[in-house]
Amino acid sequence: MQQALSPASPLQENLRKLTDEIGGRVPGTPAFQQAMQWGMEGFRAAGAESVHTEEFTIPTSWAEGNTEVDVVAPVKFHVRAHSIAWGPALKPTTARVVDVGMGTAAEFAKAGDVAGVIALVHSDVLKTWDDLFQEYYRAPGIIDLARKGKALAIAFTSSREHDILYRHINTSTGKIDVIPQVLLAREDSERIARLLAHGASVQMALSMPNRVGPTITTRNVVAELKGTELPDEIVILGAHLDSWELGTGALDNGCNAALVIDALRSIKAAGIRPKRTMRFILFSGEEEGLLGSYAYVRAHQKELDNIVGELVLDEGTGPIASFSTGGRKDVDAALAPMVQPFARWKADQVTDDATVGTDNYDFMMQGVPTILPNQQEANYLVNYHATSDTFDKVDFAQLKKNEAMAAELMVELANAPQRIGPRLTRAQIEATFRETHLDDQMKGFGLWDDWQNGMRGRKP
Repeated sequence: MQQALSPASPLQENLRKLTDEIGGRVPGTPAFQQAMQWGMEGFRAAGAESVHTEEFTIPTSWAEGNTEVDVVAPVKFHVRAHSIAWGPALKPTTARVVDVGMGTAAEFAKAGDVAGVIALVHSDVLKTWDDLFQEYYRAPGIIDLARKGKALAIAFTSSREHDILYRHINTSTGKIDVIPQVLLAREDSERIARLLAHGASVQMALSMPNRVGPTITTRNVVAELKGTELPDEIVILGAHLDSWELGTGALDNGCNAALVIDALRSIKAAGIRPKRTMRFILFSGEEEGLLGSYAYVRAHQKELDNIVGELVLDEGTGPIASFSTGGRKDVDAALAPMVQPFARWKADQVTDDATVGTDNYDFMMQGVPTILPNQQEANYLVNYHATSDTFDKVDFAQLKKNEAMAAELMVELANAPQRIGPRLTRAQIEATFRETHLDDQMKGFGLWDDWQNGMRGRKP
């Protein structure tokens, strides 16, 4: 769509305002409130026919205090570190450090008694999407072993080199985690590991005065272009507006929040009047456990049968390589011709893989057809959740191509003679797990129990 590729697009300036003037956007903070206003004003300026917010709550608020980590014996040096998000506070304490390797059960057993110690956990350098998912998948098992062993805290090694620190969360419910956790700069952590490997007894002073507070009220921002022929059928384009606050949330996920707004502008400017209703959503609370999209599907249960499809972007500005249907082979045939025009950008393939990690998840678990671009890593991973995730990292030429594809796909979905696929039953959703191994991802992210007990996902 040429409107998206135009040099006159306000996309770049909109993102500059979001990142440079507002910055990192944790729900419940003044910065997120400003970002929400940015989203509403952006949608109105883009020509939305209606704009509103939808409120939901996150069980607990959290903010990092002045985390301090120092090795005090056998040598003294300061350790660059940040608390893992939504972790409990820890008063100033000095404790022995024990190396538990990669944190497997065998390595914990080899380490022996970990009661009252700081468990040092190694990591691989992050290079691929699989590496990132492994970092998340490993955490629950490590936390469980450390908790059962009555460790004082866990010290994770940064998966980035050159002292880059970042913010992760290891709980997916919005509630405070069960044990204090800190992320150490890779170079400092490896120095500690070498001291331990050479027989030293390492003592570490650790203070994490994290501020834990009451329930947060936050909001998703929703805009709409009403359908002319089938207004009750809906196609959704979404991205999450919230971010961690160490950087300014440019790649994750400010660029795609700005893309969603500009896609609406492009469609409107092209004079397109969609047959089905187009809905554009900026989700909140994604970083705390996909909580905004989870709240959305709960609030819109009566409407889920009428959602034709949901397209979500959340992988920075890397080139789109293909489009995933989340294991929906029944959707492939309908989607394939829609993406053929993207061959000029080598983005015309449809795949059946499924991914848990963004705001497609709860729609997928409700049986709604979802489409997720599979993007190349580009510079996303090294800057993911990090102090370095800033405006200067954004590839605007590629972002505009991604927008053009998203806008065109929205038009195709809205104007297609037939829906791309039905809403699946719970049994049909579970049948997709066999080939996608989505259940393994759900277990890794701590989401499996909620599927089994009916808290999340379509009821039988």
